This record gives sequence, C-alpha cells and structure tokens, in this order.
Amino acid sequence: MKWFAKRKAADIWDEAIEWPLGDIEAAARIRAICDAAAQSAAGRARNDKHDSARYERAAKVAMEIAMKISDSLMRDDAVRRIVDLCMMASDLKTAQILFRAIHASWIRETAQRDHPALVQ
Repeated sequence: MKWFAKRKAADIWDEAIEWPLGDIEAAARIRAICDAAAQSAAGRARNDKHDSARYERAAKVAMEIAMKISDSLMRDDAVRRIVDLCMMASDLKTAQILFRAIHASWIRETAQRDHPALVQ
C-alpha cells in the first residue's frame, strides 16, 4: 500500500537550482526560503531539533544564493531578510555577522531599528 504512504514534502531550499539565476530571481528565491523557514526558525528558538536542522539548511542555502547576487541593493535587502530569519531563530551570532555585510545605510538602519541587539 505504498500509494497511501505519506510523502515527505520537499522544502524549497532543497530543490535544485538551475544556474545562472538572475538577481531578481535570486532575491525572490531568498524571500521564499525565508518565508518558508520562518516556522522552523521559531521552533529552533524553542530548541526543537527537527526545526533547528530545517532552519540551518534554509539559512545556509539562502546565504549561498545571496553571495551570488551582483546588485548591491538587492543583495543587501536579501541579507536583511536572512538577518530577520536568524533573529527569529535567536541566532544572534550569525545575524550580527550578516548585519555587518549590509552596506546600504538605510537597510542597516531599518535592521538595527527592528533588532537593536544586533549592535553590541
């Protein structure tokens, strides 16, 4: 009765990426990854091992994609979304490292306003 067996839904960050991605597609993919991993990030903050592993995979893939974005403003916005995800997961160390990679002053100010713990 394999027909009725539950299939494990593939996460968006586990899907293969056909390179090269354009900057807009990469930013949209990072946005989708961060939105999909938000629940796992909250679970990581509660010390759920399964959610922690999902969050870490999602954050890693999102960071790898962000490194390949050539437009600086799009990259900064994508990194800010990953910072938000890290803060949701209470991963302050990673969030601070990524925060320092943001060059656009208005994006830095917005992230700092939303997460004052980043600047320490």
